[in-house]
Amino acid sequence: ADMAQRLVQRIATQAPQLLSAAVAYGKPRLATFWYYAKVELAPPTPAEIPRAIDSVKALVRSFQSGRLAQLTVREALRNGLVATEVLMWFYIGEIIGKGALIGYNV
Repeated sequence: ADMAQRLVQRIATQAPQLLSAAVAYGKPRLATFWYYAKVELAPPTPAEIPRAIDSVKALVRSFQSGRLAQLTVREALRNGLVATEVLMWFYIGEIIGKGALIGYNV
């Protein structure tokens, strides 16, 4: 009991130091995150939509011509990770839209 009391007292006295260290450590990282989040998580502009459609058409053409089989492992892995990221954002949007992990309110 005495040891637990000393531990609580020690944590209480060092809490402001720990909190200020956590804030100092996290502040630049959070600023970097927000810098990239504003760019990467923004919806596409009207000028970007035709470019996206063209890139999808080029992907379909490369799939039809068999060029997809000539990808390097690195390119295939990168494409797979991008597709997984898009799919996960879709699932996150679905969960937010439903308001639950499972099922819809019907």
